[in-house]
Amino acid sequence: MQDSRKGKRVLIYSHDSFGLGHLRRCREIAHTLADAHKSLSVLILSGSPIIGSFDFRARVDFVRVPGVIKLRNGDYTSLALHIDVDQTLAMRASIIEHTAEFFDPDLFIVDKEPLGLRGEVEATLAMLRDRGTPCVLGLRDVMDEPGLLAPEWERKQVVPALQRYFDDIWIYGLPQICDPLEGIELPDSVRKRMTYTGYLKRSLPKVSPHVALEKISEPYLLVTVGGGGDGEAIIDWVLRAYEADPKLPFPALLVLGPFMNSEAQSDFQARVAQLAKVEAVTFETHLESLMDRAIGVVCMGGYNTFCEVLSFDKRALVIPRTEPRMEQHIRASRAQDLGLVRMLRDDGRRDAQLMATALRNLPQQGRPSDVVVPGLLDGPANVVRLSEYWLQRGSSNLSVAGPASTGPRKKRRL
Repeated sequence: MQDSRKGKRVLIYSHDSFGLGHLRRCREIAHTLADAHKSLSVLILSGSPIIGSFDFRARVDFVRVPGVIKLRNGDYTSLALHIDVDQTLAMRASIIEHTAEFFDPDLFIVDKEPLGLRGEVEATLAMLRDRGTPCVLGLRDVMDEPGLLAPEWERKQVVPALQRYFDDIWIYGLPQICDPLEGIELPDSVRKRMTYTGYLKRSLPKVSPHVALEKISEPYLLVTVGGGGDGEAIIDWVLRAYEADPKLPFPALLVLGPFMNSEAQSDFQARVAQLAKVEAVTFETHLESLMDRAIGVVCMGGYNTFCEVLSFDKRALVIPRTEPRMEQHIRASRAQDLGLVRMLRDDGRRDAQLMATALRNLPQQGRPSDVVVPGLLDGPANVVRLSEYWLQRGSSNLSVAGPASTGPRKKRRL
């Protein structure tokens, strides 16, 4: 079987079923690796219900596991199937393990959740460790405030899993912004495996965006709220500004997101229809193209949007959410301290004139490139370099009973 293989194989696990963040990051990493290695194949495991809406480059494909969604009380339920959530999770775990068994990757990358959703990846990690397959945990720059993340990881027994299963930990950011594992007691053997890669620089897609502007023209302000499931407040606030001040100098293009409540979408579209300088679309898979054409960006500050703001050197007004995690607020406040973006807090009142003033000032504020941050967008090159190391080397001798032997280590800051 091994003799018939054509090139190396990378398997990427993304637990997300709702939202776009994890899927978009994993897709970007998959494309980066496939572009760098012309004989490499990458397979993404995902529970996203809209993964099929995205295009994938040659030698990149996906397997969709049954979706689940997290309820407000923290429990999970099946997204589409009328079966018990425990059955859904058992199906997901089985699909993940069997896919890994037959795909037989040379490298396994787990995104954000070390053991997967409710531990669904642990059996796969154990199997691949026994096969000698390197396993890597990839973390975004900010996870959550330490006071919340530490007890969550304690409950999930994450630290023993890091010792047992993972050869490396890649942090897709820089320590100037955040140490995502601050406040968690990690043994030195685990800390030594952490590498800050820098942010994942984005490039313009080769295909044109699906959106054709019908009412407004360039230059415009792009207002994007990611998947849209929790972006209604920002859209409402921006619309209030244009309703209160029709003389705002630049028009706005609103991207509502595929997961925004349909009633809210209808309400926003009705309000947009009354405004000459505002246009709205539901979804655009090639958001990079829309951002490249914008004179400024209004956003929530999720990881992928932040990477795009940096990559296309856009002036950005970030209005972070603070529930259920402080991730966006931490990222936005640190980035504002560095001079990369400007942050505006939502105080619940959403004063129209306050937003109108911020929109007027946005095109005059500084660009991210005005600030020199070494290694800021080195993520793709470093991910390629790190992956090459493990594809050539194979797994460390990880111990089931305790920490892995660290062996010779490369530099932790690339």
